[in-house]
Amino acid sequence: MRRRSLLLAAVPAGLVTLAGCGDDGSDSSSAADGNASPSASDGSAAPAPKIVDGPLPAVTAGTKFGEKPTVARGSGAPSDQLAVKTLIAGGGQTVAEKDYIWAHYLGQIWDTGKVFDNSYDRKTPLFIQLAPGGIIDGWRYGLAGKKVGSRVELAVPPTWGYGKEGQPQAGIKGTDTLVFVVDLQGTFNGKSSAKGKEVPQDDAALPKVGTNTDGKSPSMDIPKAAPPKKLVANYVIEGDGPVVAADASVVVQYKGVVWDTGKEFDSSYTRSAPTSFSLQQVVKGWSQGLTGKKVGSRVVIVVPPDLGYGDNPPSGSGIEKDSTMVFSVDILAAS
Repeated sequence: MRRRSLLLAAVPAGLVTLAGCGDDGSDSSSAADGNASPSASDGSAAPAPKIVDGPLPAVTAGTKFGEKPTVARGSGAPSDQLAVKTLIAGGGQTVAEKDYIWAHYLGQIWDTGKVFDNSYDRKTPLFIQLAPGGIIDGWRYGLAGKKVGSRVELAVPPTWGYGKEGQPQAGIKGTDTLVFVVDLQGTFNGKSSAKGKEVPQDDAALPKVGTNTDGKSPSMDIPKAAPPKKLVANYVIEGDGPVVAADASVVVQYKGVVWDTGKEFDSSYTRSAPTSFSLQQVVKGWSQGLTGKKVGSRVVIVVPPDLGYGDNPPSGSGIEKDSTMVFSVDILAAS
């Protein structure tokens, strides 16, 4: 099973990918067709910009963190360098380059004030890596070093935006400076893990999952017995974050094995990258098993065939028909 194989339905087509088209399923918040989210337009590298503090247009409404902002149209000529201002200073973890950020954002064109994309209306933050070639350099340079909980405004010239080609389908010309307001909800990397209190695993008829929180793949011991016929979803580590709703999007670390063989068929740990998706896009065992659980937790989920893939497992996944699957899932964030 590859990164997309848990998904029952394709993530909406959008521009949150390299080259600004398509979607690999790792982003839980994709722009609708005709919009442009802050993915890289090509693989070319520009020299690092000078970070300046303006000019930047005012946020005239929606000024609180997490609120959809209204931003004034740019006045006069924008800087030819990267303008960055922290509007609200957060106190959370510092964002590092190559981290995966979880962020709400709004983007508009400096000259016209036209909003070309925002995640607030979709009610799901963007999950994307701050890495060369995967996101516009204006975000990569402007957000690294900021803290979770911060609201950051950026004015991104074409050199560190979509380049001379722009994004015509979103109405962005190759000469347009772009203004973004970004609310940093979270930042994650390959070592991100559950945080909470260990919960006893006393039922010998159920798998026992490791409780390490060092970012390494947890161990998973499967009983040499018949699997349960109904869904099991138990805490291994209980976090203290908000409860996950049935229609939430989540950021997770996970691994999956087949009950009968103990064979691992998928793992975010082998990719050294957490992943994100909507609970409305995954197998029923995942959506039912994670609903009601707390952010920060590690959960063991035993998925019977009728809530998994049944007699139609993904081709090449190594999962046989009517297999019971076992997952360890660390819930890192939810919206």
